Parts: sequence; structure tokens; C-alpha cells
Amino acid sequence: QVQLVESGGGLVQAGGSLRLSCAASGSIFSISAMGWYRQAPGKQRELVAAITSDGTTNYADSVKGRFTVSRDNAKNTVYLQMNSLKPEDTAVYYCSARSLGSLNYNYWGQGTQVTVSS
Repeated sequence: QVQLVESGGGLVQAGGSLRLSCAASGSIFSISAMGWYRQAPGKQRELVAAITSDGTTNYADSVKGRFTVSRDNAKNTVYLQMNSLKPEDTAVYYCSARSLGSLNYNYWGQGTQVTVSS
């Protein structure tokens, strides 16, 4: 089992920045990738950014150039640096982990609210 705890959400004005953190514990050796998803009211959950165990990253087109995902293996923590935030970035952001051999992200954090005011 893997436990994920997010932190760092909040209220920010458009154009501002926030950094989300996700601390992982438990069977972290079994994780092949970590991802950040978000879900806005009335919308489906979408993958925002992901980072694999070898450091490969990928981003949704809507956040490329503004968001950066990174990891600190010593702290078992993944970060999402969000710059140039827009009101449409407002959502609950979830940290997720994908187990080795799994096609889907199968562990989830509790979510953290990010609100961007115009």
C-alpha cells in the first residue's frame, strides 16, 4: 500500500504561483510513476503532469510552459510548481501513484483545493 498526502493549495490571484507537495509513504519501492490530476466542478478529472521513476515528465497541453513537476527521492516527495496561474486552473488537485505493472494510477491522495481569482 502507498499513502499520499498533498499540501500547498490555496487562493491566489491570476498570474500568481503556488507549489503543491505530495509526500508518499508505505510501499514506495513499488511506484513506477507519480502524477498530478485535477478536477474542476462539473468536469472530468484530468491528468495535469506526471513524472516516472527515471525522471521522464509529461504535461497536459493546457499547462505546458507554466507548470513543472519534480521529485525529491530523498524526501519521497513530488512537487508541482504552478506559475502564471489562470482562473481556469481552479480545481481540486490530486496526487496519484501508479504501481509497477499497472496501466492506471491506483493510489490517490485526498486532494487540495487551488482557487485562482481573476
